[in-house]
This record gives sequence, structure tokens and C-alpha cells, in this order.
Amino acid sequence: MFEALANAFRVPDLRKKILFTIAIIALYRVGSHIPVPGVSRSMIDALTAATSSSSALGLLNLFSGGAMQNFAIFSLGIMPYITSSIIMQLMQAVIPQLEKWAKEGETGQRKITQITRYMTLVLGLLESIILMITFQGQLLGTTQVSNGVTTTFAGFNPLTMILIVMSLVAGTAFIMWMGELITQRGIGNGMSLLIFASIVARFPTTLIQAFQLNQWYWAIGVIVAAFGIVVAIVTMERAQRRIPVQYAKRVVGRKVFGGVGTYIPLKLNAANVVPIIFASSVLNFPVVLTSLSNVPWLKSFAEVLAKGPLNWTLSAVLIVFFSYFYTALIFNPIDLADNLRKQGGFIPGVRPGKATSQHIENVLNRITLPGALFLAAIATVPTILFQQSGESMPLLTMFGGTSILIMVGVALETMTQLESQLKMRHYDGFFK
Repeated sequence: MFEALANAFRVPDLRKKILFTIAIIALYRVGSHIPVPGVSRSMIDALTAATSSSSALGLLNLFSGGAMQNFAIFSLGIMPYITSSIIMQLMQAVIPQLEKWAKEGETGQRKITQITRYMTLVLGLLESIILMITFQGQLLGTTQVSNGVTTTFAGFNPLTMILIVMSLVAGTAFIMWMGELITQRGIGNGMSLLIFASIVARFPTTLIQAFQLNQWYWAIGVIVAAFGIVVAIVTMERAQRRIPVQYAKRVVGRKVFGGVGTYIPLKLNAANVVPIIFASSVLNFPVVLTSLSNVPWLKSFAEVLAKGPLNWTLSAVLIVFFSYFYTALIFNPIDLADNLRKQGGFIPGVRPGKATSQHIENVLNRITLPGALFLAAIATVPTILFQQSGESMPLLTMFGGTSILIMVGVALETMTQLESQLKMRHYDGFFK
């Protein structure tokens, strides 16, 4: 592995890409510590306590790399862009024009990307308003000391509200720009790497908290379990179901074309971490509504839904449902069977056309179930263990299955891209 990294830095073009990626990530981390206008140190301390005690805010704070508890200009993180990207993928299945653009190649993809950017700004505006109102509610009644004078916070004034919202939206646009720069001029997927950097940035602090627990053996058990989760995730991420494909021979003049055999690789976890994000968004929606209103029954329902057996059961069910739903969106067996037929390919023992698409769909449905159950277990079992032990929320969000799944998935994806770059230049890669 170290030899492969050394080989990567020996190639000038590859070295520039790696250093550019590191520089953008460093800039992203700097922006996560710059608070928005009108926020004092005492406010940040109060927000730190609020995000540590809330499961919804704790998860969002993890994805923003601690920027949310600092009320920084990057508090929204990359989540508005991810949400808009997922919405655009869902809309491609129901809006014919978007589906047509998706099949037009680079030209159509540019149109979809532009709409995604505008949708990101709209979502960023809505989320910034919600975040400002939520944090204002958390800060009401807190005391502040400025120049030796103690005052009680009674709310932001209108000008400060406008500045906060504008700063958060501008931060979202800047993060989106940085992620696209990494994708175009760096190594790996920019958006995924920014999330990876956010989670990893919280790792040292949370690790120290793990060893400051009253029972040191519990902290060691958590770390050992985290390594076990990493092994399981790597195994599932690399697992494939390969459908054999044979191409018919064609004789053109004196040359014979085709006749080769290959396979269609189907991942057991094709949806990756998207079902977990969908499920957490659905379950956290009542929490967001509670922060915007003071309806007693809604607050009680949100508290019941935030943790406990109902939360675990609904999380597992929603993750399994969204695994099948999202896999069906991103993988179309009919188009795949049609492309195989046009290229002269066929699955041995299966007739071309409808029978082929049905066969691929059946295989996909069978392998999606273990992948969905694995995601449900990864997301819920660590949560159950932490909540039953009564340990802190930061420890849960850091060592929970969701954060580890994102870290391992992004690391594998980036290493695969580096592997391909090294193989193009006749170097041995990471996976030998």
C-alpha cells in the first residue's frame, strides 16, 4: 500500500491531483470553524450542548464535520446538494424530459447538473431558515457576557437573521463549487470526499471521549466492534453476483468478431448508503417540525420516534423498502436486456428480450434482500447497543454503522480510482 502511494506521488499529473484534492479539503475544514455573523462564543457553547443531546442534530453535525455546533458558514454541509441529487434521480423516473436528457450523454447531463445546482440553492435557503429558527429556539434564555456586561439572549434581530441566512446559503454554494472542482481536477468524487473529510475530522475528538468513559473496557469494545463493522462493510461492498454473458460470433471477410464471454457484475449493496439517508430523513422530519412549532402532541411523538423500539423497527423497515426502491430506480433490466440484444449478447440458457430482462430482475431482487438486511443491521444494531448502554450521542454518531459505512465506501471508491490511474501508467495498484 505504501509503495502504491509512493508511486502515485512519482507521477507529476497524479501528484498535482492529489495535492489539489488535499488543498480543497483543507479549505473546507477552515470554513467549518468560521461562525456566521452575530454569533458569540457563549452561543456556540450552548449549541454544542444542544447538538450533543439531539440525535437528529448530532447526525447533521457529524456530516458537516462539527460546523453545525460552531454555527459556521458551512453548517449545512453537503447535504442540500446530496438531497437535490437524489431528488433529481427520483424525478428522472417520472418526468420523461429528464429521462430523455439522462440518455443524451454529456449534453443532457449538463442540463440535469444545472437544475441540480439551482435546486441545491433553494434547499439551502429553506434549510438555512429552519436551522436559524431551530438554533434561535435553543439559544433563547441563555446568558452572554460581552465587555463585562451579562445579557440574556432574546432572539436575533431582522438584519442578523438576513445575514445568517445569506451566509449559510453562500456557504452551501461554495461547498458545491469545491466538490465539483475535486471531481473535475482532483481524485475521486468531490461530494463524497467532503463528507468523508467531515466524518474523519470528528474521529480524534470522539475517540478521546470513548476513552474518557467510566468503563474503559466498554470503549475498547466499541473500537473492536467498529473494526468488525469495517471488515463486514468491505466484504459486502466488494461482493458481486456475476451473470455470465456470451456474444455471438460474426464472420466479416476473413476475420471473426465476437464469440467472447463476459459477465454482468451486480453488487449486493447497489444502493450503498442512500437508503439509510432516506430513512433517517423520514424519521427526523417530525423533529424538524417540532423545532418550528410548539404543538404538544407533535413534540411527544417526535420524542418517542427519536429513540426506542419504534425507532429501531421503523428504521429497519424503511431501509429495506428504500433499498429495493432506489435499486429499481438506478438499475433498469429492460434497458440492459435491450442493449445486450443490440450488441449480439445473450445469457446462456435464457432467451433474448423479455425473458432476459425478467431473469436479470429476478436475480437483482434476490441479491438486494441480503444487501438491504445488511444495511438495516449496520444502521440499527449499533444504535440499539449505544442507547441501551446509555452512552453519549457523539460516540453513537461517530462509531455508528452509518458513518463507518460512508467512510469505508468513499475510501474504497477513491482507492479504486487511484488504482486505475496507476495501472494506466504501468504501476502496481492498491489491490493486487
